[in-house]
Amino acid sequence: MSEHSRTWVEDPHGPMHTGSGNIYVSVGPELQDSDRPSFRRIADDQLAWLRRVLVAPAGMGRARAELADTGTVILDGAPGTGRTSAARVLLHEYHQAAGVFHELLPGEEGELSLKDPDLVGAGDRLLLDLSDADTDRWAAAQADLPALRKAVHEQHAHLVVVMSHGGALDSDLQRYRVEIEHPPGLNVFRRHLRMHGVPREQYLQPDPSVAEFQPNQRPMREIADFADLVRRAREAAQPGDGFAQWCETARKARTDRRKDVGTLVARLCASPQRALLITVAMLHGAHADVIHHTAQLLLRTAGSPPDELPLLQRRDLAERLSEISAETGPGGHVRFTELDYDSAVRTHFWDHMPDLRQHLGTWTARSVGLNDPHVTRELRDGLVSQLARLYLRTGHEEGLASLAEEWSSTATSRAALEAAVQALTCGLDDPAHGRNFRERIYQWCANKRLKGEFAQVLVQVCADVIASSHPDQAMLRLYYLARRERDTTRALQALCDLVETSHRLRRRLLDRLARSGFSRAELDIFLQVCAPEPLTDPYDNRRALVEENGVQSSLTTCWGAVLNELPRTTWQPHAERWLHTATVTDHRGDVLLDLLVGAADRCDDRRGATFAALYASARDAERTAPGGSAHAAVTTDLLLKKICAAQGLGPPTTPPQTASARGTES
Repeated sequence: MSEHSRTWVEDPHGPMHTGSGNIYVSVGPELQDSDRPSFRRIADDQLAWLRRVLVAPAGMGRARAELADTGTVILDGAPGTGRTSAARVLLHEYHQAAGVFHELLPGEEGELSLKDPDLVGAGDRLLLDLSDADTDRWAAAQADLPALRKAVHEQHAHLVVVMSHGGALDSDLQRYRVEIEHPPGLNVFRRHLRMHGVPREQYLQPDPSVAEFQPNQRPMREIADFADLVRRAREAAQPGDGFAQWCETARKARTDRRKDVGTLVARLCASPQRALLITVAMLHGAHADVIHHTAQLLLRTAGSPPDELPLLQRRDLAERLSEISAETGPGGHVRFTELDYDSAVRTHFWDHMPDLRQHLGTWTARSVGLNDPHVTRELRDGLVSQLARLYLRTGHEEGLASLAEEWSSTATSRAALEAAVQALTCGLDDPAHGRNFRERIYQWCANKRLKGEFAQVLVQVCADVIASSHPDQAMLRLYYLARRERDTTRALQALCDLVETSHRLRRRLLDRLARSGFSRAELDIFLQVCAPEPLTDPYDNRRALVEENGVQSSLTTCWGAVLNELPRTTWQPHAERWLHTATVTDHRGDVLLDLLVGAADRCDDRRGATFAALYASARDAERTAPGGSAHAAVTTDLLLKKICAAQGLGPPTTPPQTASARGTES
């Protein structure tokens, strides 16, 4: 992809931009102060839950030992044995301050080759899931694994590979292979129930519904789903019902309901009846007030005429709910009387009334914006998630992506922006469609004309969702957004926050900037990510970034462009920060000075003037130096010596002056 791809941002209600370049204008609602929990926190919670419910399969102990001894383990196992979950739990056990979790996706935009040494950072936790890889992809990955393993070892990182079951494994990699076997399914089922809060004396009872389910012959995912149905049956149960009733209810919920729902829909011919049925299915468990208002909203959205009857002659909500086998509970929340019936209703209308799909998208956008105390963040997210699952289940990912873009571009409330974030999150989190959504978001960030508040939605999704498992891809997408934004720094701040989490990411970003066209936006990005503290901070191998040859080259190139292109008033505060750090840092401070002088030496046409400006900035920096002006004066004198050496001159003939003397002279 070209580094100079064109992008535009439109806002027909914003100020006019008549100069060159692109523009972001933020005049709409904000996402920054949202009370929504971050996707990273949700992902961490899900992983913690996974660790609690995991029944260690046969081979787990050996896998843990192999990972501890060599930093690498290759998991094999039949589908449904929980091998991917085991891989994630193994890596979670090595969570530490240094390094990030990174799910490797070779071949995707923004991902490095598996044999690229820059792929691995100190302390990183790497997952390479090739469980669904075909023969060619598996063979290509195997060829790169020795180089990847070498980088993992050097960086004290950890790598878990989930191999294609039945695939051939090279002899030199056999020692890392551990086969995962299906744990006892009944134990897995009971562990889930225990974590759901079901009393031990209940779930240890033998039960015919559980026996019929045959957990020992089921994949881990199906066991987890059945246990969740039992949990939901328990929550909806009548007083006096016990474990047997919960399991029987869960068993019935697994049966095919399509015929029953089809019969009910055929009997309910009136638009208000069907609108209520759809609303309860999409907002299952919502308060009765919300169900009433959103059902009316669906009628209006679909173009149905309003009810002409006088208010007191209309049927009340309780009567109408009884027609669709739903009821209002003691807390005022509406549910179907049969467990998981809402899923069957959603599926029926989506599959058999395709003309309704567009209206459901519009209705969802209007519903999340309702000003009602019962329309909570959880309810809005749940509604968007239900709609997203319908799109994704039937392969209509483009429709879901278009909805998110439309909601963002025309948003008049924070709720609409949050709905767009949730829709894209569902797409990214879907195993079958996640890759396509990542590619689509890349195209939006790099090439698309962004309207309204879509840019800040993309910033949120990149920084929060993509970065949680694919930090390199998130960095690239945020970089494209940051170099185009105007009158806001959302993307730039998110980019800076991301590289703060990893020395490796900072190194990659500096390398990309050094190879850029040095637009004003790119120079501004550099000034924000070149803070000297993380550059001089030693990491796992006790070296600092500023001591690496590649990083030094990037810094010199970028600083040279800054000194050559930007006014002193722009770069001086950042140079002063470098000078202050050089004053209080060990030998790495000397490297910082060398880099600044080397950058100034690149300014061929303005070389002398740039050296003079750099020296003057050092003298100005003495006044605010953290170690005191006298100590900073030593740094200034050292800088002057380096400047003289770069110009081929002898050492300065004027003896070093104290800071107080300089203040008198000035």
